[in-house]
Amino acid sequence: MKLLLDTHIFLWFISGNPKLSTPVLTAIRDPNNDVYLSVVLIWESIVKYQLGKLSLPQSPEIYLPQQRVRHQLASLSLDEDSVAKLIKLPLLHRDPFDRMLICQALHHRLTLATVDQKIRAYSIRII
Repeated sequence: MKLLLDTHIFLWFISGNPKLSTPVLTAIRDPNNDVYLSVVLIWESIVKYQLGKLSLPQSPEIYLPQQRVRHQLASLSLDEDSVAKLIKLPLLHRDPFDRMLICQALHHRLTLATVDQKIRAYSIRII
């Protein structure tokens, strides 16, 4: 499986939060799966950190990439083809960060790990 982590899933994973379901945790840890962390997640986290809505042990531009490397997750860049998917994406969800993750999942044929019910309304693979 090629898995893309939503922001809350990654934060739960690195913090050991019990909200992370066993199937998702198992999928992230499965060495046969390719697990990706989008740069969109870093962008979103920096914005939330600056607004005081996200607390982290270090500044997000340092801490989150360190955690990505520590847990051997691949970085997924934001590319023009993924952004172009926005034009045909229904406005079921208004969060721009989540919409971009959806576009990346569509373009790269990734399964998105999320508990966000609004994202589940899209025709993408979800775990």
